[in-house]
This record gives sequence, C-alpha cells and structure tokens, in this order.
Amino acid sequence: MLYVSKKKLMNINYDKIRPYTDKELVGAVKRISENPLIDNIYHYLYGENCDVKSQRNLIKSMKSVDDFQTKVVADIIASIVNKTIDELTYSGIENINDGKKHVLICNHRDIFLDPAIIQLIFYRNNSSITEIAVGDNLITSPFLEDICRSNRMIKVRRNGTPKELYMASNELSGYIRNCVTSQKNSVWIAQGNGRAKEGNDNTEQGLLKMLDMSGENDFVSNFDELSLLPVSISYEYEPCAFLKAREVFISSKGKYVKDKGEDFNSVLTGITQKKGRVHFHFGSPITLDTIKKCSLYPKNKKFLELASVLDNSVNSNYKLWPNNYIAYDIINRTDTYAYKYDKLERESFIKYMEKGLENISSIDSTLDINELRNRILSIYSNPIKMY
Repeated sequence: MLYVSKKKLMNINYDKIRPYTDKELVGAVKRISENPLIDNIYHYLYGENCDVKSQRNLIKSMKSVDDFQTKVVADIIASIVNKTIDELTYSGIENINDGKKHVLICNHRDIFLDPAIIQLIFYRNNSSITEIAVGDNLITSPFLEDICRSNRMIKVRRNGTPKELYMASNELSGYIRNCVTSQKNSVWIAQGNGRAKEGNDNTEQGLLKMLDMSGENDFVSNFDELSLLPVSISYEYEPCAFLKAREVFISSKGKYVKDKGEDFNSVLTGITQKKGRVHFHFGSPITLDTIKKCSLYPKNKKFLELASVLDNSVNSNYKLWPNNYIAYDIINRTDTYAYKYDKLERESFIKYMEKGLENISSIDSTLDINELRNRILSIYSNPIKMY
C-alpha cells in the first residue's frame, strides 16, 4: 500500500483532475459562452423567447468559480427542478452544517442531477458547495470539460492499465483527503462505480480502499479524519429506468457494450424526463466509535463492515414512494402493501410502465418485453428489500 504524508498531499500537483481555479475559469467561461450549444440549453430551460445573448454575456462576465455556481449554475439547476420535479424535499440538513468538511458517500441514480441538486440544496441553505467526483467517461468534449471543471468537478479516471488505474486511484484519494483535512471543501462521491442499475444501493469495498490509500495512519485515524457522511436520494420515478432495464437485460445475455454517446444521452434523458417527487436525506457522519468497531475485524472484513454501516444509513433513510410498493405487489403477485397506495396510483404506474416498455421496444426489437417488464418492476421493488 502506498502512503502519502499530509505535507506531501498539500504539495502534489493535481492539475489533471482538480476543478478550475478562478484564474482558469475566466478563459473557460469565455469558451462556454461562445459555444453554439448554449442556444439549445437556454431555449430548453427558458423557452424560445429567452434572451440568449444576455445569458452568454452573463456567463462571460463571471470572474470566480463561486460566481459561476451561484449566479449561473444555481439558476439552471433550479429551472430543471421546476420543469421536471413535482416536489423537492430534504432532511438532515443540520448534519452538513456542523462546521466540518465531509466526504459525502451517496447512492447514485442519476448521472447529473444527484450531485447537482445537492449543490442547489447546499446553496439554498448557505452551506459550502462541495466538490464532485465525476467519471472522465462523461467528459467527452472540451465544452463539457469546461462546464464540469468550472463547476467544482473532479475527474475520475475510468479506463487504463491496472498500474494506471492504481496510480489514478492514489491521486484521487490524495486529492479528496487534502480537500477534507485542509477544510477546503467537502467532496461528493457515489458509493459505487456508476449508477445503481437495479434499484440496489451498495457501497463498494473498492471505494473505501481507495479512500484509505492516502492515509498515513491506521484504519481508524484514516477514516475518522474523512468524516464520512452517507446521503440517500429517492426519486419517485427512477431516472433512465427503461435504459437501465435494457442495459441489465442485455448484460444478462452477454457483455454489454455502450454505444458512442450513450452516457451523454443518459445525462440528457435524466435531466429532461419527469421525476415526480424527489427526496434527499443527509445522514449523520460516521462516528469514531463506529469506525473503531469496524477496525476490530481482520483485513478486508473491516472495509466490508464499514460499507455495511454506510449502506444501513443510506437504505434506512431512503424514502419509499407508492411506486415502490405497487411494483413489489405486482412482481410478487400479492397485496402486501396495498394500504400504501390507491387504485389511481396503481393504474398510473402501470400506464407509465407499459408506455415506457412500448417506447423502448420500438427502438430495440431484440428485447424480451416480459423480461424487461420484470426488470422495471425489480428496479422499483428492490429498495423495499434493502429498507
């Protein structure tokens, strides 16, 4: 295991993965403002009569990352929320306003909106906006890189040789630890590599091992100084549900190979589709005593125990919607949770499901609709089993 001293962490050059500085942002916002895609973005958000020229000038005038996030991005996220979410609620906000910086370990359902809405919630509650760990597979053009790195995003390397990925993990671990221990910023990171595809939220052992890589002390001290804080996100209508079901279906038959631009399509789908009600819960930071108990287990078992602690918090604070109970009763052919929903809610969910199946089967005729239907029902019913 490679350990890096705190003094070295402060001096490592993280230029390839870190967000832009204020100085770098000035050039980035000029490039962003001049990109032709800006027209499409603002017309979608604010209608065809939107004065895009004024928006371009606003973007170009930003002089700091804080300004860009609070004067440009916050309004964009708020507009997306207003257009696609019926009700946004959250709880546990007091846990992030404790004067500390944290590593937010979060279940992951939507590529863009999971961390974006968290940033909006923090902004509205006068909390410091976090940095965000994002896979470099999503940063597919200079335009997207400018947007991401101007928005406090950290690049996470997804591909390479085992040695390259090891070095990238060590670099990421060091950067995250430096952010938190220096009290610079909290950091958001998904609990696993990519979104949950089947409605199961589990913290990967590899994530915790990555975070531990940069620690120079023992297991207890290394994780105590990161102040891990579990976050639960619950969407009434699962983002990209039918695309996820298709991916899981194809993966069950053999290796799934993503089409060119598929990740970007998932970003756009997640942004534009209706999500119903959405709830975020910010859990209590993992305590020193809890970490000490986990440390009593041998070798890899201690990481599994810590992952289990995080999972228990994420799953117990996940807000279940009528759709979850309806899907459970349908797939299990029971009325166990019939008291959790009414006839209209059940009919509405079935209509939504069948319409989605019809749409995706018209695009890909190789899909087995019955099996795909079960995949959709599993996506919605599995959180009940995890609860």
